[in-house]
Amino acid sequence: MQFVGIDVSKKKLDTLWLRQTQPQKVKTRVFQNTRGQEQTVVQWLLKQTGAKPSEIHVVLEATSVYHENLTYALHEAGMQVYVANPARTRDFAKSEGFLSKTDKLDSLGLALYAKEKHERLHLWQPEAPEVRQLRALGARLDALEKDQQREENRLEKAQFNQSSERVIASIKDMISALKEEIRKLKQDIDDHIDGHPQLQNDRALLDSIKGIGDVMSRELLSLIHSRQFRSAKQCAAFVGLTPMHNESGDSRKPAKIRKGGRSSIRGKLYMAAVTACTHNPDIRALRQRMEAKGKSRMAIVVAAMRKLVQIAYGVIKHQKEYTPQVA
Repeated sequence: MQFVGIDVSKKKLDTLWLRQTQPQKVKTRVFQNTRGQEQTVVQWLLKQTGAKPSEIHVVLEATSVYHENLTYALHEAGMQVYVANPARTRDFAKSEGFLSKTDKLDSLGLALYAKEKHERLHLWQPEAPEVRQLRALGARLDALEKDQQREENRLEKAQFNQSSERVIASIKDMISALKEEIRKLKQDIDDHIDGHPQLQNDRALLDSIKGIGDVMSRELLSLIHSRQFRSAKQCAAFVGLTPMHNESGDSRKPAKIRKGGRSSIRGKLYMAAVTACTHNPDIRALRQRMEAKGKSRMAIVVAAMRKLVQIAYGVIKHQKEYTPQVA
């Protein structure tokens, strides 16, 4: 087996092949991270290692969207690809005594991580084309909604400061244009979902959950189909809703959530969870139990967020509409 680490940034791909561990010998090359360059990386790895594609294990980290084209190319070439959690690879590098941080050292750390952990890592699997398209549409919608909020904040300040009528009119025109584009994009997303029977069916299942509306059903549909989660717990952890306990001896500090994964979904989940605490029987019962134990309001809402994700995962996995579990 051959082990490769690739440190991905917006502009370049620092690629390192671990030729030998004792003594350590490596082969490195820096590629530009541009469209079409992925095949050059693939061919370089095949030529340098002289191995079959299935014998090459490549670890890279999730870097916004900048790792995606390369990841697809490596997978399609038949290589074993792992997209690692940056926090775990950093911890591993520290345990290996990496005190400095450079692109070459980062790629070496990833190659060593591949060698030591490949048996426990989960192979990356590509999303279905319709899911990737759904995720792209959702990301664009999020960006436009943030732009609209910024313009509305500017309008509020302009009106407070009594800015010129021309400035205020310009801001209002921009808000109107953004609202119209957001309306169109939401319709495009709904049409895209309706055009794929599995997505349409799964969204209907999500809509059966009390507390899940149109916005949250789109988000959860994209989330749950984005990768092959092994359990509801793993899905919630990916969103960053896993409790992190801090206990040592007699010291007991309040648990915090282990933030990670898609932070954008947590804000929308918060509002959905607040609603579910009143209208969803299972989550209302969860709230009442936690209130009886004296838990804080924030701890209750976070637990409700986690429960919503787990329920959503369950209805899609078992292909059954939501049925409350409480009597």
